[in-house]
Amino acid sequence: MSMTQTTTPSRLQRFLDSDFIYHFKRDKVAMLSFAVFLACALSAAFAPLLAPVNPYDPTAIDIMDSEMAPVWMEYSDPRFLLGTDPQGRDILSTILYGMRISLIIGILAVAVQMVLGVVIGLSAGYFGGRIDSFLMRFADIQLSFSTMMVAIIVSAIFRAGLGTQLYSQYAVVMLVVIIGIAEWPQYARTIRASVLAEKKKEYVEAAKVMGFKAPRIMFRHILPNCLSPILVISTVQVANAIMSEAALSFLGLGLPVDQPSLGSLISIGFNYIFSGSWWITAFPGLVLIILVLVINLLGDWLRDVFNPKIYKG
Repeated sequence: MSMTQTTTPSRLQRFLDSDFIYHFKRDKVAMLSFAVFLACALSAAFAPLLAPVNPYDPTAIDIMDSEMAPVWMEYSDPRFLLGTDPQGRDILSTILYGMRISLIIGILAVAVQMVLGVVIGLSAGYFGGRIDSFLMRFADIQLSFSTMMVAIIVSAIFRAGLGTQLYSQYAVVMLVVIIGIAEWPQYARTIRASVLAEKKKEYVEAAKVMGFKAPRIMFRHILPNCLSPILVISTVQVANAIMSEAALSFLGLGLPVDQPSLGSLISIGFNYIFSGSWWITAFPGLVLIILVLVINLLGDWLRDVFNPKIYKG
């Protein structure tokens, strides 16, 4: 007599066997995009180990090395693979450190957007009535302005209130807050639409009958069923936040020149591009384009996967 032993698969095994991974393995563009994004993220995370020099260390920088060309051009130095900027900093090192700052700002800004948008969208959709009208009209007013205009206005307010020196000292935190404030309506409108559909379902009515309070119903019952659109929006919004940081830094409203981000590097190099030092802007700009492109491609793939009506993978 043989006995069969049944084992319950682990969470990891269930995830690896899920439709999500199945569709991911069948989509070469998604796999390539994820591989490139993972390489960028790991390079940024381990920048202190991978970068030839520390661009924050004044003792490692020599002004005599300024505007060195990449190694395959004349007037180059083997120490600087991609050349140097006007301050003598190694371009490769500043890109690695700058990409880390850009990703940190992008991810944290999206976290701020998500918190604001989810709370406001849940409240508007669940309570309805005057609360819904007030919150959504406020979101509509903000959406009537461009994201960059809102970011510039908020940045100017912070600069005037804190002063240029204090603002520069906390520039990363300020940019996270600025971009978060500028982009939350995208989350709020999407979550509100999902809540309007979910709150009519039987499980919400059952929770009300059982005497659960509104916050518990909103966050423990309704919100988990609205996570799919949140994940899709977050992926795209990370790319938008990185672009917003780059644009603000390029306009001189973002990070100071001594804190390299992809946007500030492009801004620094733009002043020298017509003098022949094109690499100062070109390489950070290329990295920014690739980073934003792969994140957007992943966002498009996630949108299709979570919408079976349009997914043909």
